[in-house]
Amino acid sequence: MIVGAGVLGLCAAVELRRRGRSVVVVDPGETNASAVAAGMIAPAMEAAIDAASPAHAALLRAGRDLWPDFAQAAGIVLARRPAEWRGGDAAGMAARMRTLGFQARLDGDRVVTDEDCQVDPGQALAAMRRTLGEAVVAGRVEAVARADDGWRVTTADRTLDAQALVLATGADGAPAGLPEAARRLIEAIQPIRGQIGITKQSLADHVVRGPGAYVAPMGPGAVVGATMEPGRRDTAPDAAAGERLLQAAWRVLNRTPGTLEVEWRAGVRGASSDGLPLAGAAPGGPGLFMALAPRRNGWLLGPLIGGVVADAIEGRAASPHARALDPGRF
Repeated sequence: MIVGAGVLGLCAAVELRRRGRSVVVVDPGETNASAVAAGMIAPAMEAAIDAASPAHAALLRAGRDLWPDFAQAAGIVLARRPAEWRGGDAAGMAARMRTLGFQARLDGDRVVTDEDCQVDPGQALAAMRRTLGEAVVAGRVEAVARADDGWRVTTADRTLDAQALVLATGADGAPAGLPEAARRLIEAIQPIRGQIGITKQSLADHVVRGPGAYVAPMGPGAVVGATMEPGRRDTAPDAAAGERLLQAAWRVLNRTPGTLEVEWRAGVRGASSDGLPLAGAAPGGPGLFMALAPRRNGWLLGPLIGGVVADAIEGRAASPHARALDPGRF
């Protein structure tokens, strides 16, 4: 049983279903941070922007490499298009990409890479839900408890039992009844508020990133993002933050600011203290697992985290990437 229907919960559920496992996803029915995103599968850009270590860059690349097969299995449209960085230290960006083993072309103040791709979060979430069908049930979890050789989940209107319980609850707090060790891990996750803007106007035919903003195609229009505001859990759009993003986006596009109708949205992501997700067996009891805290790389790492969780449930040997994400590292 998986609690949470964001990208990590649904990816884990789809992977378990692909392996022939029975699965139930408990969906609280609220808009989650996975829907407030540009859906960038962007190991090269993310590694360069964060000055990632070689090991971290390899993790991001491994996440990207799982996407073609996963997308085909789940009915997700995976868009392959160049990604571009404009402005700032373009030469430094290109050098960091190349040092980490990514392809990059430097052209003046522009860096272009063909390493990255993109999904539409709305389409991808809907496709995974269709793949899972009636396995996704509505309900807000009120409590969890050990039950016989598994776990019992209580919602407002039902009780569900399962041998394995996966917590994919985003930046939410720990549900009542968790073992203390697991509860402490969840409570230590840092919330990070992120705001994006959606417009029906087309601004770019590929992802363009630069100092202070990115612009990415989304359906017939575009998405402008994104803030990263540690410690904030509020999701009401911030007009001033939106205006700053929009002005940075015009600069990145090298265009004169114009009239643009934008719908601003905000979501809350979670991050661990070392910036890596919590994926695999959770401390505090057998049959308890986590798929949490991907920071801003939930879409990039979704299939990889789904595989790590499925391997842990099935008792398979942990991969090197799984060991890096092990919740027991804290």
